Amino acid sequence: MKPGHTLSYFACPFCVAGKIVVKWEIVWKRALILAIFLIQFVMVPGLLAFNSGAIIQEDFRNLDDWKPLRFDKAKKNTVYTPTEEDGATCLKAQSDRSASALLCKTEFDVYKYPIVRWRWKVSNIYEKGDIRKKQGNDSPARLFVMFKYNPKRAGFFTKIKYSVAKKIYGRYPPQSALCYIWANKPHKENIIPSPSFGQIKYIVLEAGGGQVGKWRDEEVNILEDYKKAFGKMPPHTAAAIAFMDDSDNTGGSSTAWLSGLDVLRKPVVSVSGK
Repeated sequence: MKPGHTLSYFACPFCVAGKIVVKWEIVWKRALILAIFLIQFVMVPGLLAFNSGAIIQEDFRNLDDWKPLRFDKAKKNTVYTPTEEDGATCLKAQSDRSASALLCKTEFDVYKYPIVRWRWKVSNIYEKGDIRKKQGNDSPARLFVMFKYNPKRAGFFTKIKYSVAKKIYGRYPPQSALCYIWANKPHKENIIPSPSFGQIKYIVLEAGGGQVGKWRDEEVNILEDYKKAFGKMPPHTAAAIAFMDDSDNTGGSSTAWLSGLDVLRKPVVSVSGK
């Protein structure tokens, strides 16, 4: 045994323990740094990107984010209930010589969120229905994008017109609206002005009874459709979504289902096109 090596056969327990503690502290610090990096630069931006992609993602498990929109002239209201159809949660609308809508409480900026996507299905169309005429202006399914009327920004004559409309309908009508519609029959044009209110434009997505009883997938661009319908871009006011099944003019009845309603940001395309 060489001098100075007598302690090499015997390890000091406190020294060994101290080294283990030091090593675990290093490992723990490195793991903590890695976790902070992942949260700050990977997970949080990813979650924010996911959440910022949609302002409305409605699965209709309940109607907490919706409120009824009733019309004073309608004698009966359409019944709206959350339900399950074909294995998916959805909104069920039952109209029987009735008219009322369901309005989403979440308002949004169409310039930030111009894409709307949904699925819908109807039990039947109205044989007497004709959306070009007041007496036949019923449809088993309509999805509105409504732009709120702002009296502070309105001119003198516009204020008078809207004040009269408020007395008739019990509330201000929208400044303007797009109404995506399941029409009762095909029309030569797919953009039709409402016979009741000129600032509402119908956009026909489905027509006739050929697809009755089948789920139909829809996706629209509000900015593009508004420009086609009104010849200009939408107003910079809050927009809201409403859904309606109405049958008060024709005296008919139908059931409609709405599922998977999303209001989304416009997809961003990179320079490379990827």
